[in-house]
Amino acid sequence: MSRGFVKEDDQEEAPFIPPRAALPAGEINYVTPNGYQELIDERDDIENKLSHLDIEDEKEKRHQRAIFTGSLNLLHERIASARILKPEEQVQDEVRFGATVTFKLEGKEPQKFQLVGVDEADIKKNKIAFVAPISRGLTGKKIGEKTEVFIGGKNQMIEILDIEYS
Repeated sequence: MSRGFVKEDDQEEAPFIPPRAALPAGEINYVTPNGYQELIDERDDIENKLSHLDIEDEKEKRHQRAIFTGSLNLLHERIASARILKPEEQVQDEVRFGATVTFKLEGKEPQKFQLVGVDEADIKKNKIAFVAPISRGLTGKKIGEKTEVFIGGKNQMIEILDIEYS
């Protein structure tokens, strides 16, 4: 049908579906057991919202359904590709996935972060993705070791003060 015969009001915009956190091409989708459970809880929440859509306007209902369905599709891909790594099964004397690391940047106060999967990362909860530059710089290091990492637009020296797995 020619677009000339379609009313403006009948045209629906494609919904914007927010992308998931970036997982670089070729990277394995590592998740902690907690991170995996968060993905499952998120899926259950979206499925619940989808099944209980209480919107009168049909156009708005279709729009919301498309957003929830698109988000679920992205989430199902992440869950299917998840590889759970238990922190307690990692090498305990060096920084690996799931470790909570206390480190100090030169001239700064010590900081403490856990290395987690990309979907679980949340700077407010002191959780950084294992693919972040600082995580890559810390991985494989032991207490007392120093390493240089490019962060904040420059190379900075980091010293590992403590490693915990819980």
